Amino acid sequence: MTFTLYHHGSSVCAAKVRFAMAEKEIPWEGVYIDILAGEQFNPEYTKLNPKAVVPTLVHDDRVVLDSTVIIEYLDHLDPDSSLHPTDPMDRANARLWTKAVDEDLHPACGAMTFVCSHRHTVLRNLGEDGVKEFLASTPEMSVTSDWKSQKDAFVRYGFDAPGASEKVKLYDSYLQKMETALSKGGDWLVGDQFSIADVSLTPYVNRLAMMSMTGMWEGGRLPHVEKWFNRIKAMPNFTTSFIDWVPDHLTNDLRENGAKSWPEVAKILDIAI
Repeated sequence: MTFTLYHHGSSVCAAKVRFAMAEKEIPWEGVYIDILAGEQFNPEYTKLNPKAVVPTLVHDDRVVLDSTVIIEYLDHLDPDSSLHPTDPMDRANARLWTKAVDEDLHPACGAMTFVCSHRHTVLRNLGEDGVKEFLASTPEMSVTSDWKSQKDAFVRYGFDAPGASEKVKLYDSYLQKMETALSKGGDWLVGDQFSIADVSLTPYVNRLAMMSMTGMWEGGRLPHVEKWFNRIKAMPNFTTSFIDWVPDHLTNDLRENGAKSWPEVAKILDIAI
C-alpha cells in the first residue's frame, strides 16, 4: 500500500494527519502544497480536492478528503492501532471533540491565524495584485460556507474585520473546555488513554504556541491545559509531526507576527500582560 499526503507546514489539519500517521506508524510520501503562495488553487490539485485545502490523502488510487475522515479511514484500515477509544461512551465523547473541532474550532483557528499572522505574510509577499488573485481564488465553499468573504475581510482588515474578536473568544472557549475536561484527574481529554481527541486538539494549541500566545494558558490561567501540552510536546512524534515541517521563515513569521498581535488578543480576552 502506498500513501501520499498532500500537505503544508502551517496547516493544522495536515499536522493532525501527520501526527496520527506517526502514532499509527504508517509510512507515507509527501507532496508539499504551499498554501500561502496559492498552490492549492492549481487546477491539478483542485481536481483532487475541490475545496482547495490540505490535507488530501491518496491511498493507492483512492482519494480521501478531510483530516478527521482521513484518520477514521486509516483506523478502519488498521484497527489494531486505532486512535479511537474502544469503550462506547469514551468513543462518543472523543467524537464530540472531533465534531467540535471541525464545526467551531477550525474556522476560529483559520480566522485567528490570518488576523494575527498570515495576513502580514500574504500582504508582504504577494503584493497588491497577488493578494487580489489569492483572495479571489478561494472557492465559495471551503473551510466554511462563507470562508471566501471572511478570509478577504481578515486579510484586509485584521482585528477590525467583522467577527474577528468573536473568533478569538470562541478559540479561547475551547481551551476552557479542555481545562474542564482535564481537571477531572486524567492525563488525557477522554478516559485514561491518549486518543483521537488529543490528536485533534494538539495542532490548535500548538498553533497558539507558535504564534507566541502561550499566555492563553500559562501563568496559572489554565494549568491543566499547560500540563497536557507539556505531555504532548514530550511525545516522540510531536516535533517531527508539528515543528520540523514548518519552514524557518514561516516559523519566524508566526512567532513574530503573533507576538505583535498578542496584546490585542490579551485585551479581547481580558488577560493582564
